[in-house]
Amino acid sequence: MTATLTEPAPSGPPPQKQKWKLSVPAAIIAVLGLLGACVWTYPMMAAWITQLDQSEVIQNATTTEDPNAPHNAKQLKLAEEYNAKLEAGGASVQANERIPQWQGDDGITDLNYNEILTSPKTDVMSRIQIPKIDLDLPIYHGTSDETLLRGIGHLEGTALPVGGVGNNSVVTGHRGLAEAEMFTNLNKIDKGDYFTFNTFGRIITYKVIETKIVDPDQTETLDAIPGKDLATLVTCTPLGINTQRILVIGERVIPTPPDALEDAQNPPDIPGFPWWAVIMGGAAVAAGGYIWFAGRPVKPRKGPTDTDAEPDFAGPKH
Repeated sequence: MTATLTEPAPSGPPPQKQKWKLSVPAAIIAVLGLLGACVWTYPMMAAWITQLDQSEVIQNATTTEDPNAPHNAKQLKLAEEYNAKLEAGGASVQANERIPQWQGDDGITDLNYNEILTSPKTDVMSRIQIPKIDLDLPIYHGTSDETLLRGIGHLEGTALPVGGVGNNSVVTGHRGLAEAEMFTNLNKIDKGDYFTFNTFGRIITYKVIETKIVDPDQTETLDAIPGKDLATLVTCTPLGINTQRILVIGERVIPTPPDALEDAQNPPDIPGFPWWAVIMGGAAVAAGGYIWFAGRPVKPRKGPTDTDAEPDFAGPKH
């Protein structure tokens, strides 16, 4: 009596190899995640790029050169003449206004404000440094919106930032911009802190003697005071609301502190490592990896095979 093994049934054509296929839901999720990373890192990226641009502007400006050079000496002399001819008063922070204003004519007909403290290389008037808040920015003529997006603006009608008894140089800057720091940290300045102007090589340092907050319904004059050499920094507060104004008033320090002289003659700091680029690169890699993982072919589970089945023994028929 012999046992015979039955032949297995034909298994049919071999299954086709599955290919990678794009998962639309996964792609949408990845794109949304990447967009979120872009929104999150945009302020860091914009501030880094702006700081780099401003560093290059300051580096190319004549404000870091010798004040006795012929062009610089001429510009400084014109600025002194302009300051000497300014009419008393006229500058103020008006109620319900964000930016300080000059009321009326400056009384000068033979000097053009926009042609003083200018250079063929750049339109930078001066450079302001505030060590307390690690600020180093260019100062431009005027306080238009376009100017204040580029740097700090000098209020026309107030003394140009070259120093001098009986002067009050007023400069203003934005606060809370997503793409640049500007005067965002001006609220951290206290009495006794210092800030420095480097105007065509003339370095003048001011010690903060007063800080004040002006309410929306108040008008604060920014007049010069006889016998004093002053400078006033102005910005808005609170952040994002901007209904009040911060005034930081400094009086000139003579002689200029040695560390201020050294810092003002040094080139501007280059922005640090762009960590925002690392974050964006990581987000892009993660998004790509997620899309690939979601679209990979899924291997079918192994079931019992024909060879695993019990053999069918055919016994003798009775």
